[in-house]
Amino acid sequence: MSEPKKTEKSGMGNGAVVAMCCSFVIGMGAMAYAAVPLYEMFCKVTGYGGTTQRVEQASDVVLDQKIKVRFDANVAPGLPWTFTPVQREIELKIGETVQVFYKARNNSSKPATGQATFNVTPEATGAYFNKVQCFCFTETTLKPGEEMEMPVVFFVDPEIVKPVETKGVHTITLSYTFFPREASKPVAAAADVKTGDANNL
Repeated sequence: MSEPKKTEKSGMGNGAVVAMCCSFVIGMGAMAYAAVPLYEMFCKVTGYGGTTQRVEQASDVVLDQKIKVRFDANVAPGLPWTFTPVQREIELKIGETVQVFYKARNNSSKPATGQATFNVTPEATGAYFNKVQCFCFTETTLKPGEEMEMPVVFFVDPEIVKPVETKGVHTITLSYTFFPREASKPVAAAADVKTGDANNL
């Protein structure tokens, strides 16, 4: 007589375990989704992983100490571009604001849009590599056969000479990789599309 009760309790226990497992998986998925923007924010603030900083104005302090910056360029599969730095290396004073150029060319017969990701090495220098202007802040669209020079305005924060992990650094490498991307539609064009869809209802 007691056997059916045991089976019923066992069934209820299994259901609770399944529900807990599902909740755990969903919760972990939500945390992983939220972790991406949080990680990106953390990298931008701290320079972790060689992420450079974006600033609104140039440095007002220039040290009588120089540092070399090397430039690297890469193109991800799927983007038919040639992408190279105009200069491979420069030497500048720490705190000095300089402008350099990268060059991109669309080798295909169709317009192509790309967006550049970036980092610096050694990774610890990311928190001190400040960009005032960069083509990487927005996507870039090139017409068939079009070639474009794209500027980067930056300076190395004088604070780099203070921490133990960066004060002995004499060379920084700034690296970009262009990835293919769907071109964003202008806001006005997107509004026209929505209006047209509404009128057709």
